[in-house]
Amino acid sequence: MEPIHLAHSPCPNDTFIYHAWTAGLVGGPPVRLTFADIDVTNTACARGEFDVAKVSYAALPHLGPEWTLLEAGGALGRGCGPLVLTGSAWSGIEGARVAVPSDRSTAYLLFRLWLHEIGDPPVSIEVVPFDRIMPAVKDGRFDAGLVIHEARFTYREYGLERVRDLGEWWEDTTGAPIPLGAIVARSGLDHDAITSTVRDSLDYARARPGASRDYIAEHAQEMSEAVCRQHIELYVNEFSRDLGVEGRDAVERLLGSAAELGLVPEAKLDLGRIR
Repeated sequence: MEPIHLAHSPCPNDTFIYHAWTAGLVGGPPVRLTFADIDVTNTACARGEFDVAKVSYAALPHLGPEWTLLEAGGALGRGCGPLVLTGSAWSGIEGARVAVPSDRSTAYLLFRLWLHEIGDPPVSIEVVPFDRIMPAVKDGRFDAGLVIHEARFTYREYGLERVRDLGEWWEDTTGAPIPLGAIVARSGLDHDAITSTVRDSLDYARARPGASRDYIAEHAQEMSEAVCRQHIELYVNEFSRDLGVEGRDAVERLLGSAAELGLVPEAKLDLGRIR
């Protein structure tokens, strides 16, 4: 049996969830891992790369019908949304130069939904690797930055200020949790077996947190142990094991609202039980 080509980020939440599977500590299909940040997988999957991958929920409408959304392994929750950050010379969002991590990220889609609500002020957008956004805003190369992941724990170290917590805005507006990262798989694979393996891998990590500690630290892009722990506690939750009704409703609401405004096309991939 050919190994499944899996792609996910080196972030602690992903390495925590998938370590036991990729290290052969649980049963399941054989797997070959590629580390790729989500701005890479968002477009790579649309080009037909990988078999199973972590992508932004906002990227789902850009994938074809050969992909299926899986029920486990993703990132969706509360209090974990992207932030709009600025430096000391902030004069308002209108006309601002904004660095974003991906133009197909959920963070960027939430940003555009928020801009629509406040009257669609004109802004200038540039895609920048997420780990370079805060230094670039600090240095004045951008007026604002849209940040994700552990940046919500560390932005004050760069002397930056929070203009808007887009996760908080989304939750206040909709009452729904925030859909961030989705797990998609190619058609023709055993989706039930893959989903079951992801859950087994997550259960293993929770039962034996020491087993993956060194592996997580190795790939954590110079995060401190405390930040790694905060990252996992925030982004790995009950939705990581099962989207459930509440999670599926949140995804429908996000993609439906964005499609109504013409921000994304109608989804063509198999959304599984969401429908």
